[in-house]
Amino acid sequence: MEYFNSIVDTIGNTPLVKLNCVIDSDALLLAKVESFNPGHSTKDRMALKMIEDAEAKGLITKGGTIIEGTSGNTGMGLALACIKKGYKLICTMSDKQSKEKIDILKAMGAEVYICPTNVAPDHPDSYYSVAARLSKEIENSYYPNQYSNLSNRLAHYETTGPEIWKQTDGKITHFIVGVGTGGTISGVGRYLKEMNPNIKIWGVDTYGSVFKKYHETGVFDENEIYPYITEGIGEDIIPENVDFDLIDHFEKVTDKDGAIFTRRLAKEEGLFCGYSCGSAIAGLNQLKDNLTANDVVVVLLHDHGSRYIAKVYNDDWMKSVGFL
Repeated sequence: MEYFNSIVDTIGNTPLVKLNCVIDSDALLLAKVESFNPGHSTKDRMALKMIEDAEAKGLITKGGTIIEGTSGNTGMGLALACIKKGYKLICTMSDKQSKEKIDILKAMGAEVYICPTNVAPDHPDSYYSVAARLSKEIENSYYPNQYSNLSNRLAHYETTGPEIWKQTDGKITHFIVGVGTGGTISGVGRYLKEMNPNIKIWGVDTYGSVFKKYHETGVFDENEIYPYITEGIGEDIIPENVDFDLIDHFEKVTDKDGAIFTRRLAKEEGLFCGYSCGSAIAGLNQLKDNLTANDVVVVLLHDHGSRYIAKVYNDDWMKSVGFL
């Protein structure tokens, strides 16, 4: 008989799928479709890793509570791990996240705190601060803090990077991905650069985020920070997980272009993906003139479209924000 002992054992080994229509390029464009993970996103990998590493260090014990600030996907990965391991889960989220993400987390047993988006990261009501406060108030709790927890990028160094290298037979020339906590780009980037230092690592950023300017100038410019609609990428802080030395280039993408390319992925490729996946594709489209017919490009598609039904896949919402 063939079976897995639990759902978390199905994490990883997601497929590469050729992109045939959405971008006009002579290069071989391959999508790493992370929605094949059981929690439907790449965050399953690091969520499980953060908990297992915390257990090994004695930071969480039986009957404890995991508390994390999340845009939704890390919360889902943590929910799967908590179900398997018997922990309670509390998630703090900003109020710009889709209702689907909140409802899914509640369905998986998590308690969810909704926090305002338009406050500074160190404001007591930010979802970062609320998570940190709850972890101090609740006994036998653990706050993984995906932004500074280096188990995040280690998970991708140990799994995602080797998978991509093996699946492309070592022929990959470019890796491109949206950057939020920085774990995916830094973990995958480190592994690929170790295998071949000539591989280009491209990060996709959003307008309203600090990454691109900080990478190019070393200046954390608060004037770069303003509200944006795209979920899951960009930051108003510099997470410890972002290894800027590994990243060759950051490309900024508008909220509208990310949304349009998300819908195009579904209609033209049959890839029903999340909002930041469209941003990654839009970034690749903006950079395609840098590619040749000999290049093998892997773009990581972070999550599944089911979490954005009421937003990017809803015509009324798209019209309300001026994207249609």
